[in-house]
Amino acid sequence: MENIKTQKLLNKIQRDLMRNGIIINTLVEDLKDLRKLVVEENIPLLAKVIRLTYEHIAENEDFLIAIPEDEPLEEGEEESEVAEEVTGQESLEYMFSLMADHSNKLNEMELREYVKSLKEHAGEDY
Repeated sequence: MENIKTQKLLNKIQRDLMRNGIIINTLVEDLKDLRKLVVEENIPLLAKVIRLTYEHIAENEDFLIAIPEDEPLEEGEEESEVAEEVTGQESLEYMFSLMADHSNKLNEMELREYVKSLKEHAGEDY
């Protein structure tokens, strides 16, 4: 994100989320504003993840998507208990941190995983 206005809005969203948790109406409106700025900057991946995120939050009144796994589990391996304790807010905070440095290839891959998970949750084909 090159635009200072875009960066400031993302920072505001992150601060509000950390201070107040998920306030649905405010967060959805801020994300819609952020998406407009991201579209102007021509960053399609961020535009998509932001739209899917605010639609998901508006529909579910929470963020129900887990942080993407670092590595796929091997057959017979069980998920760690730590992964189960992560809240929607923590996952959302993590996603926003990825967005702040979206040009990093690893961050881009994880943002694509969020898109996939959001679409799956909404029942859309990936």
